Amino acid sequence: MIERATVAVVGAGPTGVTAATLLAQQGVDVLVLDRYPDVFPRPRAVHLDDEVYRILARMGVGAEFAAISRPAKGLRLLDADSRVLAEFARSTAAGIHGFPQASMFDQPELERLLRANLARRPSARLRGNVEVTGIVRHATAGHGRVTVELTDLATGRSDAVLADYVLGCDGANSTVRDAIGVRMAGLGYEQRWLVVDIATDTDLGQWDGVHQVCSPRRAATYMRIGADRYRFEFQLLDGESAADFSSVPALQPLLRPWIGADPTRMGLQLVRVAGYTFQARVAQRWRAGPIFLLGDAAHLSPPFIGQGLGAGLRDAANLAWKLTAVLRGVLPESDLDSYQAERRPHARTMIRRAMAIGWVMTGAGRAGDLLRSTLLPRIHRLPGIERIIESPTPPLRRSTLVRPAPLRRGLAGRLCPNAVLEPSGRFDDRAGGRFALLTDLPVGPDALRAAEQADVTVLRVDPSDRLGQWLASGDARAALVRPDGTVLVAASTIGRAMAPLLAARRRSRAAGSRGPDSAGAAVRRP
Repeated sequence: MIERATVAVVGAGPTGVTAATLLAQQGVDVLVLDRYPDVFPRPRAVHLDDEVYRILARMGVGAEFAAISRPAKGLRLLDADSRVLAEFARSTAAGIHGFPQASMFDQPELERLLRANLARRPSARLRGNVEVTGIVRHATAGHGRVTVELTDLATGRSDAVLADYVLGCDGANSTVRDAIGVRMAGLGYEQRWLVVDIATDTDLGQWDGVHQVCSPRRAATYMRIGADRYRFEFQLLDGESAADFSSVPALQPLLRPWIGADPTRMGLQLVRVAGYTFQARVAQRWRAGPIFLLGDAAHLSPPFIGQGLGAGLRDAANLAWKLTAVLRGVLPESDLDSYQAERRPHARTMIRRAMAIGWVMTGAGRAGDLLRSTLLPRIHRLPGIERIIESPTPPLRRSTLVRPAPLRRGLAGRLCPNAVLEPSGRFDDRAGGRFALLTDLPVGPDALRAAEQADVTVLRVDPSDRLGQWLASGDARAALVRPDGTVLVAASTIGRAMAPLLAARRRSRAAGSRGPDSAGAAVRRP
């Protein structure tokens, strides 16, 4: 018998499980499919920022992630002789989003806690040890628009899932992407690197942040990711491969700047050594009707600013609330086009930033070395350099769900700070995963009634507090904040702030909802 699901998620990595969890939190019936029977054991991503930490917290795993992660003190750029060229410090205390600006972690540990959290959601289920072999779209405009064909790897039996929507979270070699005929466009970056993970109870005595060695001869990266875990990355030279560095003695010449001349005294355990080709690529399309691409299926980034995994979680957070709203009849299905309109330019910008750091580390040969030694110690004085290095990411571009004010920069498309609100709690806690109207204006009974009917949380702020000052920085008195924390519109009045959401609801009614509230039990309100 064909299995049914409102949303089928292909791939149970961090992006897929995050998307599934955010949907299941809102009662959406979601099935996750993965070719592995359990968490993929090899460590890969090791960093996320405070914006992405907020997504974990909204899923209910903030405290658990804190227990397995380690705040980092920032970034140092070093020359080939390990001398500090520049330092970008990060606070390990909670910042404007309520969490450290940079956190290091072991990806398998993160994946285990994400899966355990998903298992607590009644409307979600995960099916491992199955390989997706095909995606077939159907002409019907109703439910069951996509068949996901698969093979059970334990039995060899062919099987299928009938879904209303499919999220392709199946990585760089995405079957879903191939099935919908989407190509990846290269951004002109490709380098071979060696990635090394080492465990030791010995403290290496290094500065507790990310070290980027800037050298055209052999660029390198070092970071501590846990109490006893360390990550090293080295650019591979022509003719070298990962097989040349398969033991601690073979790695000793590369590790020497951080471990000294005698690694045997440090009890180093080689957890993993692997060769990777760092690439910069973006999918040309992120949507084909009811099928969407997320994470590495949609974009690949060099790792130099640690935003690869975070980009996938941003994709999931951006799409999940919109899909839920469409299924409930709150938004018209056409608003799902805003996913690509918002996320593709953002991901592309972050990839360009990573490429810029890669060029700083390796570019221009000996002339580049001279430039680095001259320029990097003075880099803090360059206009805009903090935008390349810092955690805050650029605002989302205009879409049907991001409405910037004409002819001026404002708050639309930006993340609302997760600041403390009086009398208690931060913004995300008080918003509760719903639309939120943030204002320093009096809210009359008509506005309160309209907000209640639109399922909008009203949050009053004082002009002198953190969020009141933030509103004023955008020359606004009211802002409508989406469930993902992004400002849809900021305005001078409550009516103007609420207008786009009310208009979207009217469009949805006019189009005729295909959402499950009208068709059955595909969404159960939590």
